[in-house]
Amino acid sequence: MNIDSDPKLLSPELKAAIDAGKRLLELLTQPLSHEEIAQYLESKSQDEIALWVQEDETGWSVLHFAVHRRDPELTRALIEAGAVWNLVDACGNTAGDVALSLDDEECYRLIRDAEFLLHLLDTRAQDEDEEMEEPSTISSIQDIGADSYSDTKGIKRRKGNTLVLRAEDSTPAGSTEAFLNAKLTFATNKQGQDLCLVDSGSEQVGVMMGWERPIMEETVRLLHKDNDDTDFRVLNCGFGLGIIDTYFQKWPTPPSLHVIIEPHPDVLAHMRARGWYDMANVRILEGKWQDFIDSDEILGVGGFDAVYTDVFSEDYKQLYAFFERVPELLRGENSKFSFFHGLGATNPLFYDIYTNLCEMHLKELGCTVSWTDVDVHTAQADGIWGETRKYFSLPYCRIPLVKMDI
Repeated sequence: MNIDSDPKLLSPELKAAIDAGKRLLELLTQPLSHEEIAQYLESKSQDEIALWVQEDETGWSVLHFAVHRRDPELTRALIEAGAVWNLVDACGNTAGDVALSLDDEECYRLIRDAEFLLHLLDTRAQDEDEEMEEPSTISSIQDIGADSYSDTKGIKRRKGNTLVLRAEDSTPAGSTEAFLNAKLTFATNKQGQDLCLVDSGSEQVGVMMGWERPIMEETVRLLHKDNDDTDFRVLNCGFGLGIIDTYFQKWPTPPSLHVIIEPHPDVLAHMRARGWYDMANVRILEGKWQDFIDSDEILGVGGFDAVYTDVFSEDYKQLYAFFERVPELLRGENSKFSFFHGLGATNPLFYDIYTNLCEMHLKELGCTVSWTDVDVHTAQADGIWGETRKYFSLPYCRIPLVKMDI
């Protein structure tokens, strides 16, 4: 609903705050000094000015304008006052994107680091809520377009003067239960790209697509780096099209043990038809990784040399839960862990925030983390997405390589 569409629904206080926000937008378009604009901002308390309003034509917010003015002090002041970092303009750009386009590293870092902290505080607040066993209908922090983790309608919740965008996605793209009950389609498109698709609402979403091959190939190379032992043990959670599993099998020294955890019945049928159940060194566990993580089938192995996860329809909270189990899954000092980093992969700012969040959480668990960027621009050629939702639009993919800090 347009917030101005029915003024009768607005309280006098909220209407005044909106008007104050619009006035600040007007001031930011005028050739005024930093001091003049800062004076107006400081004259209002957080409850007296709505910093989430946007200009009608461009969709720019106060943060967009502050960045465009190349004013880091004003950018910082707006962030501290509660300006919303992930509002997109009419072209789909956040204020962080504007900073990147201007090569303004200072403003970009201010936005990125402030929102990284908000994500961190919010995830920890959720953990505290769970420990107190307080019921909640909110699943996790969501951004706009975080791979398969969710990019559906957000629930806007006020925190002071800050809007926190959240979503509870009940479609197969955001709900594991819905995904496991959905029919999958395996196909090859006009470009010769293998596809595994699921219907999610009114559109199809790629569970896995063939353009991801360069990512998977480089991941296997990194996981094998400094470790070509003939007794190389692999654990992979989430088969999809089996791209990374195929690269593991084609390595000059194939795994002595290759455990694959996969819950979806259609994927399992696809694996059986492709002969994966007949491979002597492959052990397939039918279910979710949560079903087996404490089982003898996993812990009784004695550790793995390479651990990988790329599970569809799980959010960051569930990925973090997997992070917590990594130390007990790795076999030794040369053992490594990686995952498909598609978090926030439709926007460089979101992607950067999640990269930092993952690295910090993994370091807290006693791990060292390095990143390798893989160029996927060529792999994502024109038309490669067809009619499916574009869940990855960056020209590069960051591959995390995680080891225990022994």
